[in-house]
Amino acid sequence: MSQWHTICKLDDIIPATGVCALAGTEQVAIFRPRADEQVFAISNIDPFFNASVLSRGLIAEHQEELWVASPLKKQRFRLRDGLCMEDESHSVKHYDTRVKDGAVQIRL
Repeated sequence: MSQWHTICKLDDIIPATGVCALAGTEQVAIFRPRADEQVFAISNIDPFFNASVLSRGLIAEHQEELWVASPLKKQRFRLRDGLCMEDESHSVKHYDTRVKDGAVQIRL
């Protein structure tokens, strides 16, 4: 059964950035692309290098979708589902997110 886990306050994430959080035993990259309550969560592990870096990637829009570019070799991962634009076999895990009473929550 999945459960919602509170990660941080929404105001702890500066718009147009990401943060890393430890949720259970998983490193999760949480992104707040704009100054609203929309947040996204994917695995923080870059599957090309097995490095914990995706939360430090650049958020970009491509074909009306939001992506994060890895800070290492710039592979792009779609925020809504973790799909890797360059190689679907290297897509990352995606987490459902919500903001409740000003707190960012993810479902594990």
